[in-house]
Amino acid sequence: MRIVFMGTPEFAAKSLQRLYDDGYDIAGVFTAVDKPKNRGMKMNISAVKQLALSKGTQIYQPATLKDGECTSIVKELNCDIIVVVAYGRMLPKEILDLPPHSCINIHGSLLPKYRGASPIQYAVLNDEKETGVTSAYITEKMDAGDIIMTKTLKIGENETSQDLFERLGILGAELLSETISLVGKGKNTRTPQNDDEATYAPLITKDMAPIDWNKRASEIKAHVRGLIPFPVATIKFNNNTLKVFSVDVTDNNTGKSPGTIISYGKHGIEIAAVDYSVIIKEIQAAGGKRMQAADYIRGNLISKEI
Repeated sequence: MRIVFMGTPEFAAKSLQRLYDDGYDIAGVFTAVDKPKNRGMKMNISAVKQLALSKGTQIYQPATLKDGECTSIVKELNCDIIVVVAYGRMLPKEILDLPPHSCINIHGSLLPKYRGASPIQYAVLNDEKETGVTSAYITEKMDAGDIIMTKTLKIGENETSQDLFERLGILGAELLSETISLVGKGKNTRTPQNDDEATYAPLITKDMAPIDWNKRASEIKAHVRGLIPFPVATIKFNNNTLKVFSVDVTDNNTGKSPGTIISYGKHGIEIAAVDYSVIIKEIQAAGGKRMQAADYIRGNLISKEI
């Protein structure tokens, strides 16, 4: 099976590595354009590009897939199938129609739930207890193609999106290996999705970071877990924005207004939510290091409300 692979982050690199390990012929790799990173503006290359470079595979980084040039490139690569994993672009029909075994995607949810760019984060943000990965055929409609296979796993009580990305990346690579084997042998099934059951996971943005204290304590904890590693949940202390990396939920129904600081000390910073209180355990100040909230308290005055 000759494969064209399209993907960008570490989640996708795990699947590409599995294809190399399985001995498939990788005709070419498409990945995101290199971008400058941080203040030094050093060019940041994707995890998929790093892997492809180490394997000597031809790499393509088009700014668009819709100018006809990419269609010509894919046609020349003469692949049997296109595999897409967290590439971040929709494939036009001209490319979808090229490979004889079609185009398949590995998606980080149990479709049709959480179609879109951020399925892993939304599973955590919504405090789901279970999620998984899906292999599906790609159509012109986002994440709506026929399902080939799924694999599921439980989400840990304190698991962050970052943790889940790691585990689902490994599971997705396993799923891809099994899926490619079945497709190559013509033994795979196709199960149409029920669009009425579809939910969506749009792009995660920085404006989602501030914690809303008018939510339940369990929702606040899910919010914190779900926004790691990006953009990370935030609170305000004396007009300073702090990133929040870890919280505990208590059974203390304080009766105080949401956002009121109940106590602080060695245990962290206890703050009232709409039902129970939340204890902030780990924070990071702007320009500072990640630390225990108790250590931050020792050198900073704490106001009564967030």
